[in-house]
Amino acid sequence: QVQLVESGGGLVQAGGSLRLSCAASGSIFSINVMGWYRQAPGKQRELVAVITSSGSTNYADSVKGRFTISRHNAKNTVYLQMNSLKPEDTAVYYCAASLKFGSSWLEYPYWGQGTQVTVSS
Repeated sequence: QVQLVESGGGLVQAGGSLRLSCAASGSIFSINVMGWYRQAPGKQRELVAVITSSGSTNYADSVKGRFTISRHNAKNTVYLQMNSLKPEDTAVYYCAASLKFGSSWLEYPYWGQGTQVTVSS
């Protein structure tokens, strides 16, 4: 089993920045891809960004140029630097992990508890 623990959410004004962290523990040999999904009230869970252990990344179009995902393999930790935040970025952000890239959130077997990000206008 893999445990994921997120930190770093909060309330920020539009145009501001936040940094999320997610630390993995447990059977970390079973994961290669780590990243972030988000879910706003009444909406489906959607991809934000994911990264492999070799540094390959995949971003949602809505966050390209504003968000940066990075990873510290020795610490088994993934980060999401979020700049130029918009009210539409408001959501619960979930850390996810898997052995390989998934085309849907359903393909990620490991999840954190979620952290709230609220962007005020």
